[in-house]
Amino acid sequence: MRKKTKIRLNPETADLGELLGYLGLRITAAGADGLISESLKNNWSHLKFLETLVSREAAGKRERSIAACVAQAGFPAIKTIDAFDFAFPKEVPRDQILAAMALRFIEPKEGFVFLGEPGTGKTHLAISIGYGACLGGYSVRYTTAIDMINDLQAAQAGHQLRKTMGAYKRPELLIIDEVGYLPFDDKGSNLFFQVISARYETGSTILTTNQPFSKWGETFANNAVAAAIVDRLSHHNELIRIIGDSYRPFKRKQSKQ
Repeated sequence: MRKKTKIRLNPETADLGELLGYLGLRITAAGADGLISESLKNNWSHLKFLETLVSREAAGKRERSIAACVAQAGFPAIKTIDAFDFAFPKEVPRDQILAAMALRFIEPKEGFVFLGEPGTGKTHLAISIGYGACLGGYSVRYTTAIDMINDLQAAQAGHQLRKTMGAYKRPELLIIDEVGYLPFDDKGSNLFFQVISARYETGSTILTTNQPFSKWGETFANNAVAAAIVDRLSHHNELIRIIGDSYRPFKRKQSKQ
């Protein structure tokens, strides 16, 4: 297939819009006339004009990067920390959670395990941190535990395990939701261990679970695999325990009032 001929542009004869478009400055090109009018109206200096032009283009690039990060993360919905009701759970370590939102755990490759009964806000908080990481410029991936194992087992059957495993190893932050809701067989347990082992001290991981570590032998095929997973998580992952009833019935009741 022949490559398309690159459109050539003469910088000496092209107008400002053409030049900006050629350079890939799409936002500035679209608003060039308005920017020029604003600068003339307010008598901007050349430096002020240049700073504003570059600032607007950088802001647009950041917005596109955030949108791409969020899309690649695969969040089931966008959740923010502002929307979390800290007053509802009987016990919730607010300061610990707000500290996590600062994202200082990502660079040292640390993480968190959110433990609590269904409906106590574990997923909301995990996604809030993940969304915050996208805003901070980090690569993120969200998955449920069962979806991850199904994905890896399909890849293994198709001789693509190495490639798919890499997709779970690469993100700077991996969120694995709903660990413990369904048990895994030997193959699933081993694949889960491989993900945790591959990310150990190479990336940050957040997990949510309704089972304390002492019961993970019931989730994974044998106690040895469960112990190996817990050992790695315990080293660099901080436990955040939430105690309370499910928020969902309360929310349904509030919506009917």
